[in-house]
Amino acid sequence: MYLAIDGVIGVGKTTLTRLLQPAFNADILLEVFEENPFLSDFYGDRARYAFQTQIFFLLSRYHQQRAVPGMLAQSSLIADYTFAKDALFARINLSGDDLTLYHRLHDALAEKIPLPDLTVYLRAPTPVLMDRIQRRGRAYERQMDPAYIAALGAAYDDFFAAAAGSVLIIDTERLDFVHNAADLHAVAERIQSALGLSAMQVPLPLGGGA
Repeated sequence: MYLAIDGVIGVGKTTLTRLLQPAFNADILLEVFEENPFLSDFYGDRARYAFQTQIFFLLSRYHQQRAVPGMLAQSSLIADYTFAKDALFARINLSGDDLTLYHRLHDALAEKIPLPDLTVYLRAPTPVLMDRIQRRGRAYERQMDPAYIAALGAAYDDFFAAAAGSVLIIDTERLDFVHNAADLHAVAERIQSALGLSAMQVPLPLGGGA
């Protein structure tokens, strides 16, 4: 089983991935983003640093994703991102020749990337996302532009409305799967159902917390 959790910045992808790991007895693959040397500068000046930031992320994600077949040979896998997300960010952050060059590179690399059996798209309104971003307190996100988050949300909505493959959309605005075990159970059960697993086949965590 290969499950991917995706969604806009701050929606809870990594948290949910970690919480689901014991329930599905899976390994996890977490996106490496803090190693991007351009990220802090990007949030300060998006136009100037967009191309460098995007290409670094593309190659980093490709390097990670190359390990997926080997990981799946050993265990089920849950990732907190999809390779396809990179192109969503590029569509917003790049233009002209930079975007054309990016797409040529992305398309060549994407041919070698395995698709998840199920992608879970976590959604939330922009004010909720901004609140979650502020509460987690990452220094380089303190000046995050709500308009940028809203644009990402619209891009994600459009992408997953027409995405190929199996997609489960979950609205997280009123969910607290960190502190509310019932919410975590409900999410896990929806994922089990979408994967065609018996409701009792996978033991679900009871403690909440993260």
